[in-house]
Amino acid sequence: MPKTTPSRTPGTTTRRTMTAAARAAAKRAARNHHDAGSVTVTADKAASRSEHPHTGRTVLIEAPKGGWQDPPEPSPDEFEGADTPQRPEKPGKVGRRRLLTVLLGFLLVAGLVALAVLGWHYRDGRQTEAARTEAVAAARKAAPTILSYDHRHLDRDFAKARAHLTGGFSREYGKTTKTVVGPTAKKYRGVVKATIAAPVSGGTPAVSVVSASPDEVVVLLFVNQVTESTQVSGSRLDLNRVRMTMSHTTDGWKVSAVDAL
Repeated sequence: MPKTTPSRTPGTTTRRTMTAAARAAAKRAARNHHDAGSVTVTADKAASRSEHPHTGRTVLIEAPKGGWQDPPEPSPDEFEGADTPQRPEKPGKVGRRRLLTVLLGFLLVAGLVALAVLGWHYRDGRQTEAARTEAVAAARKAAPTILSYDHRHLDRDFAKARAHLTGGFSREYGKTTKTVVGPTAKKYRGVVKATIAAPVSGGTPAVSVVSASPDEVVVLLFVNQVTESTQVSGSRLDLNRVRMTMSHTTDGWKVSAVDAL
């Protein structure tokens, strides 16, 4: 007996096919909705992370050895300087400022020069005062020796005198004593003793300074000379004024000139 194949109703097959297609479409829609939600959540998380990159992280910073120091407080001048706009200076103001600078520089130089001149004058004055004192003392010691002699020991007396003279004046003195004073003293047996005059009541010998500088001092002396010789009876007193020029040398103050007034 031949098999009998059940027959399918055309409407039933069509309904099954439509139902399967509807289910597939519903699954796809659900899957697409789920994927869209996942993409949205992922995008939100990424945005949140970009806005708060360090959220959820702890950073440890070690303190320095000297401890934390507070930053310096800004001064009011800094805020004023920052708020005040800088304006270009006018040409006239710049010119006056330069002129003032030049004037101040000139005054400074002039003050330094004046100070140097005053210092030099003060130093020169101190040296001149010291020269006066030393030259007068040397003149008081030299005058009696130079203006005194004894015919019995002329060489010794003239040698002592030359010790108080400078080189040039010593040679001139040697010529005079050799050609004039020495022969005359021997011929008339002359003896001259000179002393610096002093007040009757006593005190400092009469010596004054005519002019003075650190290297040369001119001294005026009042000299008494007592002369004995075969040309006079007894002794004769001569009151003389003598001007002596004292020069500073490496060996001290020496006589460089003698003038009888």
